[in-house]
Amino acid sequence: MKAPASNYNIKLASKSPRRQQLLQSLEIDFEIWSLEVDETFPSDLLREEIPLHLAKIKADAFLPRMQNNDLVITADTIVWIDDRVLNKPADAEEALAMLRLLNGKTHEVYTAVCLRTIHREEILWDCTRVHFAQLEEEELLHYIAHYKPFDKAGSYGAQDWIGLVGIDKLEGSYFNVMGLPVHKLYSALKTF
Repeated sequence: MKAPASNYNIKLASKSPRRQQLLQSLEIDFEIWSLEVDETFPSDLLREEIPLHLAKIKADAFLPRMQNNDLVITADTIVWIDDRVLNKPADAEEALAMLRLLNGKTHEVYTAVCLRTIHREEILWDCTRVHFAQLEEEELLHYIAHYKPFDKAGSYGAQDWIGLVGIDKLEGSYFNVMGLPVHKLYSALKTF
């Protein structure tokens, strides 16, 4: 079977080991591209609008480096709860505040993906509702100390210890919570 979009040089513009692993699992050949991009966004954006905006500006930043046959994939993930966005925590104190906010509640995880060539752009997104069990303060502190979730939106990884003990129900794609809605990405790559 021929891999989707195999006529392109696919570049995954993400340092996330989880996104790299998920794309490898699709049996797609790709290279890692990296570029620092300002990830600020307009304050009036809500829910999926935030990662859609960020995935697009990340992809656009690579345009000057792209060749005719390059296909860049960028992504952004946010956690949304109580009408506010949770991005990556700056430190352990902010991580704890985020986990306390998520504890015992339901939140949404939005991931947007941008597929960009010199001549074409497609942006997709997905949302997963995540139900968090009520964990003890000691468990939250244990997670932060041992798993250091400072590179994760909302201060947690579904694939980590806290996901194993704290997520009691998901509505939607588990892989979307990990940072890449692979089912939608695979379908989009088939049309490129």
